[in-house]
This record gives sequence, structure tokens and C-alpha cells, in this order.
Amino acid sequence: MTLWEAIAVLAAGVGAGMINVIVGSGTLITFPVLLAVGIPPVTANVSNSFGLVPGSLSGVIGYRRELADQGRRLLRLGTASLLGGLVGAVLLIELPSAAFDAIVPVLILLALVLVVIQPRVAKAVAARRRPGGDPDGGAALLAGVFLTGIYGGYFGAAQGVLLLALMGMLLQEELQRINAVKNALAMIVNAVAALFFLFTSTVDWAAAGLIAAGSLVGGLVGAKVGRRLSAPVLRGVIVVVGLTAVTKLLIG
Repeated sequence: MTLWEAIAVLAAGVGAGMINVIVGSGTLITFPVLLAVGIPPVTANVSNSFGLVPGSLSGVIGYRRELADQGRRLLRLGTASLLGGLVGAVLLIELPSAAFDAIVPVLILLALVLVVIQPRVAKAVAARRRPGGDPDGGAALLAGVFLTGIYGGYFGAAQGVLLLALMGMLLQEELQRINAVKNALAMIVNAVAALFFLFTSTVDWAAAGLIAAGSLVGGLVGAKVGRRLSAPVLRGVIVVVGLTAVTKLLIG
């Protein structure tokens, strides 16, 4: 990896850490950059999982006030995320790399659609929210979080958007408190997947370290000033980078 490639990976980590805390689609920034510097897709995905854990942790720390009295909810949903993330990580290792190459472009396009429609989802969620609902979201939320964990352990782009949509529709809760839980669940998925990959796959430690350093800073920045950033601009960047990744995967 050249100096400029290392700088690009570090910068991608900062952007991903910030975006993950705010919305949850940072992999669409880091994954294409890792591909661009010549790292194979599966190794890039595994290294990315390692790198994004510190960013998720910094987001959780930044939202610690909103998490203070949600311990029971975190235990319940966090268990579902942990199990789902482990299943997704196993699928990534057990399925042939050709399957990953075929599936990932579809997953990226799905993630891009979710990023684009996220504002409409947020409006629909706000309009639907009513007092008196199930404080834990019921079995439907538990199942949805588990399935999202599988997706996150396998690839993970825009898993945060999925979690925000699910919890926003099924929990009677303020959006910032939901976002705090989303950050914690994404951290659990990334961490359990990374731990599994440590013993079962190849990690590009230079890339993982650069993303980790960048995402740690980006997560702290995102938690502090994320609400002031222009969401349309962020979504635009994510879409452009994501389409670039799809193009590279399809023609590469």
C-alpha cells in the first residue's frame, strides 16, 4: 500500500465512522476504497469489519446519555444482534468467494436504495409513532434485529438504516434514543463478526488499522456534530461511492 493509498483508506475510515453514527452506511465508503487499493473483496470485507468496531464504540460513547436507562432493551436486542452477526460471519466464511462476488453488488444496490429512501422512512415513522405501544417492540422487532444482524455479519452496508427503520416503526421512542440503540447493536454485530474472522479468515491488518483509527475519530465527530451536517450531501456521496463500488465489482 502506497502512502497516498494509506491516506485514502484513513480518510475513508473517518468518513465511515461519522456516517455510521449519523445514519449507518459507512461500509459504502470504506469497502470501495479497499477494493480500489487492490485488496480482494472477502479480505476487504473482513478487514473492514475489524476497522469499524472502534468507530461504533466511539458512537456508543457519544450517545451514552441516551443509552443510560435502556439496559433491558439493549440486553434483549443485543442478544439477537450477536446471534445474527455470528450467523452472517459464518455464512461469509462458509460460502464460496464466488458467491460473495455475486451477492455483494446486489447488497450494495439494496443498501443504496435504503439510503435514498431513508428520509421518507423517517417521516413515515414519525407519523406512525403513537403513545402506548410495546416498549420492547415485540417478537417482530426481535426477529427483524436478528435478520439484520445476519446481513451485518455477512456484509453490513446500511445495516444502521435497516435498524433505524425497524425500531422507528416498532418502538414508541424518540429518534435520538433509537439512534443510540442502533449504534450499540451495530457495534455488537461488527465486534462478533470481527472476533469470528480473527480465527477463520485473512485480515489485512494495515487496512484494518487505518480504518480503525479513522473510524474512531469519525465516530466521535459524528456523535457531536452529526445533526448539523447536510443529510442530502452525505446521501449523495454515499450513492456515488456505492455505484462506483458496484461498477468495479461487475467489470473488475
